[in-house]
Amino acid sequence: MSDFVRICSQSECPGTGQVREISAAGHTLCVANVAGTIAVLDGTCPHEGGPLGEGSIENGRVVCPWHSYAFDVRTGAAADDPDVKAQVYEAKVEDGSLYARL
Repeated sequence: MSDFVRICSQSECPGTGQVREISAAGHTLCVANVAGTIAVLDGTCPHEGGPLGEGSIENGRVVCPWHSYAFDVRTGAAADDPDVKAQVYEAKVEDGSLYARL
């Protein structure tokens, strides 16, 4: 398993209830703040390639702006389609930075 990679400073993380697209270590990522908890997902929607980091948060899920697929930030499971799952990365905030195991 890979090591943790620095994604951004803690101050660059989205505010509560927001998402942000961030590029790090050759990956486009969706960084989401759900009720104060930071989650890191692959930035490309597995449904049709939409930009998850440009989406929104509804009912604790990241919602893709293209077709409204909603993904659980802990498991990556789509609300309406069990066959579609977003990649979720283990993340931690440490020493003022956000890190993820990519």
